[in-house]
Amino acid sequence: MALQDAQARAQAIRHDIIEMVHEAGSGHPGGSLSCTDIMAALYFGGVLKHDPSNPKDPERDIFIMSKGHAAPALYATLAEAGYFPKEELMTLRKLGTRLQGHPDSNLLPCVEVSTGSLGQGLSIAAGVAAGFKLDGKPNATFTIMGDGECQEGQVWEAATFAAHQKLGKLIAIVDLNDLQIDGHTHDVCQTGSLGEKFAAFGWEVHEVNGHDIEDLIELLGSLKESSTDAPKMVIAKTVKGKGVSFMEDQAGWHGKAPNDEQTAAALAEIEGEAR
Repeated sequence: MALQDAQARAQAIRHDIIEMVHEAGSGHPGGSLSCTDIMAALYFGGVLKHDPSNPKDPERDIFIMSKGHAAPALYATLAEAGYFPKEELMTLRKLGTRLQGHPDSNLLPCVEVSTGSLGQGLSIAAGVAAGFKLDGKPNATFTIMGDGECQEGQVWEAATFAAHQKLGKLIAIVDLNDLQIDGHTHDVCQTGSLGEKFAAFGWEVHEVNGHDIEDLIELLGSLKESSTDAPKMVIAKTVKGKGVSFMEDQAGWHGKAPNDEQTAAALAEIEGEAR
């Protein structure tokens, strides 16, 4: 049931991403759609311990959306989980909204950290995981990063720290869609094999199809329960714009909203897949 629920939720999240970005007239659909299945696996696949009725439950696991421009995916997931009314999604990026273009933890109690300055999320997650370890708590810390984000030097400082501190309950996921705002990541600034690099830094590395929710649930769940003390890196191979054929693997959909006609076509495609 958890698998079927997560799969259905993923399609609902995709639907909301398109609607809210269209309503806002701006936003980042491509990278939001590429990480949607990962979000569904975490929040609805029984992986992440969380409670919409008590967002600050001290026993909760922590999730940090490091690639903060994927805020539509985060907001749609949180609304789908019941943290706030889904109607509020249509206020994205509007004056006075709680749903800023990048997540703001001062406005939404269910957002753990304000993110969007790329490269910082892994450092914050490592600090949180270190805090849990010092307190002797079993809470897990998850973060989703972009592959273009891994061009930032701060990522590798955090990688060194996490391995040295043996933060076994830190699970980072790279949304490897090979696109960033200026084009293909391998053309903009080649990062090489991220898996091999994190392994060289002392991380336990796993690869997965970032759109196979069943495999995601199984892998992420097992990593959360693992007793090894190395931090965990999941290289999730994804497609930017996944679920909307004309957006898939297109850098131009990194940060623009679809028009009325494109929105109708995208929603029809998503609704067709959901049946």
